[in-house]
Amino acid sequence: MNSATLTIVIVIAVIVILAIGAAVYRMGQKRRSERLRERFGPEYERTVEHADDRKGAESELRAREKRHQDLELRTLDVGQQRQFEQRWSDVQRDFVDGPGRAVHRADRLVVDVMSARGYPVDDFDQRADDLSVRYPKVTQHYREARRIAHANERGEAGTEELRTAVTSYRSLVDALLHDDDRSRSGSARAGTGDRDTGSGDASTSDNVKNLGRPGNGGGRSETGADRRSDAETDRPSAPRDSERARAERATNGQESNS
Repeated sequence: MNSATLTIVIVIAVIVILAIGAAVYRMGQKRRSERLRERFGPEYERTVEHADDRKGAESELRAREKRHQDLELRTLDVGQQRQFEQRWSDVQRDFVDGPGRAVHRADRLVVDVMSARGYPVDDFDQRADDLSVRYPKVTQHYREARRIAHANERGEAGTEELRTAVTSYRSLVDALLHDDDRSRSGSARAGTGDRDTGSGDASTSDNVKNLGRPGNGGGRSETGADRRSDAETDRPSAPRDSERARAERATNGQESNS
């Protein structure tokens, strides 16, 4: 093999190696993109839309993941959970007479729950970015609820928008309060930890959506007295007068025959 042939062989080998390397890199990049898209869901598309290019967006999402890993998150004890749940019940009741006030209190409650869990809460955008790592779908609703809250401060939000905001806040509060319980049960079943809660408890979410609407009783829950009243209503009624009269005639007839 002369030197010219050897050179050609080396060049071809280098080209083949570079082509293989490029293909492996593209495949790896595609897998990384798919992983980020699967994890962040709608937040992935939102980040790509606001970034200069897809590469920059994915770099930002990976930075969010790293920041989230460095957070020292805390698990709430039962007492803290009950305290926050009671505050949420107050928000739900408050919506009937003061929807705007309820939205403001719901927004404040989210911040307090996040702080108790160990999330930094000084900046809204940073809060949303941190939440998006674990709750991408709920974070989308949180951003919308915040927009409505700002519109409410300007007097530009209607009742339906305020109801939507409270529903979105409810989803996030529920995720933050009970996510550890879900993660443990989910890990036992499927071996997975992170879990995004899309809409919170269905019955509670429905109660929020129906707040202040006719026939809902202002979100009032059924009490023991209500249940007793319903039970009394379902009891059989006394015999009708005609039935009572027939029974008396039958008795009198038996006495006469005897």
